Amino acid sequence: MKIHYLAITLFATLLNVKQGFCQRNGITPTGAVVSVQANGQKIAIKTSNASVEVTAYTPSVIRVRMDSKPLDTDFSYAVIGKVTPTKVNVTQTDKEIGIATDSLKAVIQKTPFSIAFYTPDGKMINQDEQGLNTSWVGTAVTTYKKMQDDEHFVGLGEKTGALDRKGSGFTNWNSDIYGYSVTQDPLYSTIPFYIGIHHGLSYGIFLDNTYQSDFNFGASNNRFSSFGARGGEMNYYFIYHKKVADIIKSYTYLTGRMPMPPMWSLGYQQNRYSYYPEEEVMHIAHTLREKRIPADGITLDIHYMDRYQLFTWNKDRFPNPAGMNAELKKLGFKTTVIVDPGIKVEKGAPAYESGLKDSVYIKYPDGQPYTGQVWPGWCNFTDFTSEKGRTWWRKQVNFFAQSGVSGIWNDMNEISTWGQKMPDNVMFDYDGKQTNHLQAHNVYGMQMVRSSYEGAKEHFPERPFILSRSGYAGMQRYSAIWTGDNRAEDDHMLQGVRLLSSLGLSGVSFAAMDIGGFTGNPSIPLYTRWMELGTFTPYFRNHTANQAKSAEPWTMGEDVLDITRNYIGLRYQLLPYIYSTFYESTQSGMPVVRSLAINYTFDPKVMDATFQNQYEFGNAFMVAPFESGKEYGKIYLPQGTWYDLYTGSVEKGGQEKIVPLTISKLPVYVKGGSIIPMQSLVQTTAEQPTDTLDIHVYNGSTANSMVYYEDDGKSFGYEKGDFYKRTINFDPQKHAITFNAVEGSYTSHFKHIRLVLHGFDNSATITAGKQQIKIQDGKYSFLNAASTDIKERYYADACPVKYATISNQQGSIQLKY
Repeated sequence: MKIHYLAITLFATLLNVKQGFCQRNGITPTGAVVSVQANGQKIAIKTSNASVEVTAYTPSVIRVRMDSKPLDTDFSYAVIGKVTPTKVNVTQTDKEIGIATDSLKAVIQKTPFSIAFYTPDGKMINQDEQGLNTSWVGTAVTTYKKMQDDEHFVGLGEKTGALDRKGSGFTNWNSDIYGYSVTQDPLYSTIPFYIGIHHGLSYGIFLDNTYQSDFNFGASNNRFSSFGARGGEMNYYFIYHKKVADIIKSYTYLTGRMPMPPMWSLGYQQNRYSYYPEEEVMHIAHTLREKRIPADGITLDIHYMDRYQLFTWNKDRFPNPAGMNAELKKLGFKTTVIVDPGIKVEKGAPAYESGLKDSVYIKYPDGQPYTGQVWPGWCNFTDFTSEKGRTWWRKQVNFFAQSGVSGIWNDMNEISTWGQKMPDNVMFDYDGKQTNHLQAHNVYGMQMVRSSYEGAKEHFPERPFILSRSGYAGMQRYSAIWTGDNRAEDDHMLQGVRLLSSLGLSGVSFAAMDIGGFTGNPSIPLYTRWMELGTFTPYFRNHTANQAKSAEPWTMGEDVLDITRNYIGLRYQLLPYIYSTFYESTQSGMPVVRSLAINYTFDPKVMDATFQNQYEFGNAFMVAPFESGKEYGKIYLPQGTWYDLYTGSVEKGGQEKIVPLTISKLPVYVKGGSIIPMQSLVQTTAEQPTDTLDIHVYNGSTANSMVYYEDDGKSFGYEKGDFYKRTINFDPQKHAITFNAVEGSYTSHFKHIRLVLHGFDNSATITAGKQQIKIQDGKYSFLNAASTDIKERYYADACPVKYATISNQQGSIQLKY
């Protein structure tokens, strides 16, 4: 015993010497545990150098808070999910503390403090790197994690580079980067959440800290991955589930999920920097209709304003904005206008004077408003981290409601100013907590879109559309995001796909890239391929800069016009599927653009750079984009059965395949077992389709289901139950297709259901109860949307199908085949 005691004493002495050495060199380790206090689901720990709280937030989420000083009052702009009552078993010995739920276990070593996470059956998921753990360098704090064998990392929001982040490092500091490169970092938004994958296990880590943060996934070292921030607490949530989809679900439980978007925002949007004057806007709208290009939105950039001043219209260019927007509405168009956070300093200007009077601007420590230069000239900036500032902005949004505007596009909200060097000592209210620019910077854009959304929800007659360039974790509650000022190049198109996939992995479902590229002029093949891809993106926005050539579909020649019109038409036919997929996002956080890492997490091909651009669009489609000039491409078909979208030919999964590429066809496949609702072609979502809903069912060996969702597409009535929802099931074992009874009080527009069967053999028959339903042979062409007669759709590329029509009854419908 005496020898054992001496050994412990000697170890503690050496540890203190080592810690003293670190502290003298500017590094402060967490140190050893000196006290532990358990209080229900929360464990308060004091170490020699830090205060720590470990909380079982839900059965699958454990939160870790650490600071080198006493922990401050808990506050977050990102997290709205509450601690869930959870049965927790806390154990303690001289060496360690155990915290276990039925889904996850954390083990804390006491000397020195370190934490590891295990599955309930004892498999190591994630652990601190011994000897490094968590430490402070000045005010910066970093947690170091052991790099597991064959570990991969995905997510982290709007980050360029490969799908697999391994070997790379990233910084979060929202930045305005015009014409950024495909390796640029950082970009416009901050979402400090990633997913780690190794040995059949997957986990998520969300660092909720708005200071500049840094993530290292083995960049310049082969020992650890790490995450940290330049100030504030070490405050992270560790999430474990067996499926990546459930990790995303838990993450969006914490940070919130998007509301249902207005239906018109899912249609095609024609943008440019800039459309003006009014005659040009109307010319664009009439040309879209004359050329039968389905479209729902036209966006106005900064030139609609009077000398770029917010909450004004240029009366020479737009003498009657409300009248113009009313005329656009008659044509089936909604108008979105851009706003920036900068309020021009101009005596007598109503917005400026009002903001000055209400004291809503961010200020220097001496109380003088911060002034920075942007488009209008020298500007003050609303403090969106203040409830007073948000209230003022919400009132200003009524200006757009009175003008008949339907969408607000928030730009330059990183904050961006000429010079891009806002002083660190600019002060923000931070909801009564008073902080400087270093802490408020990354969350500023998110609070701006929060204010825009809340103001539009208060003043607009219908569901608003909000778009942003900047944001922080949780921004999905208020806004869509687009990936900024990209370039008209093939690598930007493919990088854009990965950005959307990564945003989806990070809880942001409603995302876009500028189709065709914002800067530069795309080649004809590149423009065509990009427009095809737009059909399979959440927000379909064609946008280009004023220095570039016009990029409306008719400017690229008749052949391109035909191709893009077909794909935009397909988009409109798919709106019931797309809208239902967005509904899924509102319920579980599952994105619309889905990296293959979500459903095929442990398939090594998914991480291969050759296939990293492939993605699923909802649960049914797999899209395989390639450079516009390639004649052949290599695709990977994961396990299962896959159908060529255009021909219906069947491919076995688990194989690589070389396919010929043509500019008129984007490679798209449909997963066996998929259920896809579609409608007839319309030119705008303001136009009603026919009263028959097509339900495409693709034969496969795996049972599947989808939730078909419908509401009025414009009001908030769905929040009170005014929706139409039913689950549709495909069960190959029982040879059954089942429509569950309808939920909700909304009456569907569709009176009939046409069941369109793909891959079913010639013996297929359809019965409903004892009644046998007539089944017919036909062909279905996805790229000839103008025709709705399956029997007559005999085109060169068409899928052989069987089809039958039934009544759309409210109760359950059981079909046997």
